[in-house]
Amino acid sequence: MTDTALVTGAFGLVGSATVHRLAADGRRVVATDLDTPANRKAAEALPVGVTVRWADLTDPTAVGALVDEVAPTAIIHLAAVIPPFIYQRRGLAERVNVEATAGLVRSAEKLATPPRFVLASSIAVYGSRNPHTVTGPLTADTPVNPADIYGDHKVKAEKIVRTSALDWVILRLGGVLTATPGSYMKLDNFYFEGMLPTDGRLQTVDVRDVATAFAAATTVDAIGETLLIGGDDATHRLLQGDVAPAMAAALGLVGGLPAGLKGDPHNDASWFNTDWMDTTRAQQLLGFQHHSWPDMLIETSANAGIKRPLLRLVAPLAKQILKRRTAYYGTGQRYADPWKAIEKKWGDPRPDGDTA
Repeated sequence: MTDTALVTGAFGLVGSATVHRLAADGRRVVATDLDTPANRKAAEALPVGVTVRWADLTDPTAVGALVDEVAPTAIIHLAAVIPPFIYQRRGLAERVNVEATAGLVRSAEKLATPPRFVLASSIAVYGSRNPHTVTGPLTADTPVNPADIYGDHKVKAEKIVRTSALDWVILRLGGVLTATPGSYMKLDNFYFEGMLPTDGRLQTVDVRDVATAFAAATTVDAIGETLLIGGDDATHRLLQGDVAPAMAAALGLVGGLPAGLKGDPHNDASWFNTDWMDTTRAQQLLGFQHHSWPDMLIETSANAGIKRPLLRLVAPLAKQILKRRTAYYGTGQRYADPWKAIEKKWGDPRPDGDTA
């Protein structure tokens, strides 16, 4: 039987890197995503040997046909509606993040030789993390307690996979970043980052290392494992308020981002769902941590090229413009409150049924 990996959400940040990683490893890859002009254009740059199958995963008939035709030995399920736009499209997000996962699993179970199923989950399953009241890094055994619909969807998707008849591996991702300029230069990204407590803990990870982890998870002896995917402990355990300014400075926008607000140490509910992670087991099994945080910044700077001196010139003006567009500008707030800021900008982030 041909070794074939089916990758959903193949043209997203993690999906694209994963497809390239698998292809570089000599694997046969079938990439699937929505048939959009942007994805069509991205498909033109795929490595030789990668096959594209356009499919809407919310269509059970299309999913069944896709899985039957490809008959993969492994499915890497990355397709998802993610923050912050998930808060605007709750119904669609439920269909993509939960119902489509169930449909994909059911179709995979029907194959004569069912594939290994590798699910992309998130540390959002753990909910708000106040560094003043929680102890130690997150582990696979840390109780889940989602604070928003994204975390809630991932808890539900994990349950679907765990209770299936398939061999499975679940990867809970930390703060995935790329050294490619342009990904950060979007106003919504700056706005969203500016909502989060600057002293919140975040374990970042290079998207290429995430791709390596997913590729390895399709073959290594890790069946039934839930693994935390973050960068190395020595350099990737950061504070939220240090990440965006460092990336912006690497691009040339030195001092170009306004300072955010710290979190309220006395209010556990007002923190975002990020924290440091225990990646020991994941690294032992998957051997994926290859890009340090300093190396990412150096590479980001190199990739920025001629744009760096230009952005350095406009940094003071950019700071003033962005300052006036931050979530807390003019509010007089002392502490960040990301969930209320998200609700005001994009819509209610709370899980369905949570009226607290």
